[in-house]
Amino acid sequence: MSVLHWPRRLRTRLFVSYVVVILTGSIAMMLIGTVVTKRVYEGRIGGFGSGHGRGPQATEAELQTALDQSLWPALLIGAAVALVAAAIVAWIVGRRLLRPIDDLRMAARRMADGNYAEPVAVPSEIELASLAEDVNQLGAHLAATEQRRAHLVAEVAHELRTPITVIRGHVEGLIDGVIEPTDEVYALIADESARLQRMVDDLSMLSRADEGVLQVDLVELDLVELARGAAERLRPQFDHEQVTLETISPAGPLLVLGDDDRLNQIITNLLGNALTHTPSGGSVTISAGREGGVVWVDVTDTGAGVPEDERERIFERFYRGAPSVTTVGRPSRAGRGIGLTIARSLARAHGGDVRVCDGRPGTGATFRVTIPAA
Repeated sequence: MSVLHWPRRLRTRLFVSYVVVILTGSIAMMLIGTVVTKRVYEGRIGGFGSGHGRGPQATEAELQTALDQSLWPALLIGAAVALVAAAIVAWIVGRRLLRPIDDLRMAARRMADGNYAEPVAVPSEIELASLAEDVNQLGAHLAATEQRRAHLVAEVAHELRTPITVIRGHVEGLIDGVIEPTDEVYALIADESARLQRMVDDLSMLSRADEGVLQVDLVELDLVELARGAAERLRPQFDHEQVTLETISPAGPLLVLGDDDRLNQIITNLLGNALTHTPSGGSVTISAGREGGVVWVDVTDTGAGVPEDERERIFERFYRGAPSVTTVGRPSRAGRGIGLTIARSLARAHGGDVRVCDGRPGTGATFRVTIPAA
């Protein structure tokens, strides 16, 4: 098989390379052995036919001796030539096979040095091509992660700067006597301090969840009662925004093993997200059920919905998406962009998950939290 038309599978190429090396050595050994054996044998026969008073015809014993004396030198010389030829062919074939592996190794080194922009060339071998595509995908993922990390630092700095600036400005105004020490001023400072504390607590929780060290105290809970309690606590906020909040509960309890505070925060964050993206006059519905060994709670709103390409990105830290008609002009209800991230992290800490079931634009969205049943 010509080197220019090698098969695409690596295992086939390795097999062909072994066959080529073996054939090269065998052919070299046979050719060299034949030539050397013939010459040595003819020389031995010529020696037997002259001298010592012997006639021109060699005896059978002398022919056997000549054959034995010519065979071993021919085999040794043929084997040496075969080894050299096989080594040369193996080096050429191995270099061709290892070239894409060296490219992958260099690409891995570049990624280790933080260079994710240069993709590795995809070789023709099917197995190595799949590996190269995985390496390129890994590089793209690492580049996106690095970009999100830089974006996260900038967003955290921005989010912390606002309350700190407000607190500092009012405190300096109080010290200079520019601002009157009224209850409203102190309340504003307290609110900004609480906002700052919530931000720090949320970031700390996300960090512990990512590291897998988030403390979760598992007890048997009725997820229906927990969701209904969270809804009742938030109902005044829904009434204030003129958004209807409905709960649809199954006949019996839905028991799970979970942390009361953590599960409450999941439902609260999902309800807060639904309220943020539901216009006045709309509605938010909470429903629950069980499928096999999983208990689920759906939070459905009548807002603008979630576009297909944002169904996973909305769970990224500080990702808010493009403003919709339901949120324009309502800056007071804009979130920090980490509520859904925290909800998914807490659900996964329980062995469950949070995902978007229906995100068609203009028809609202349904966020489903799933927790393993007790």
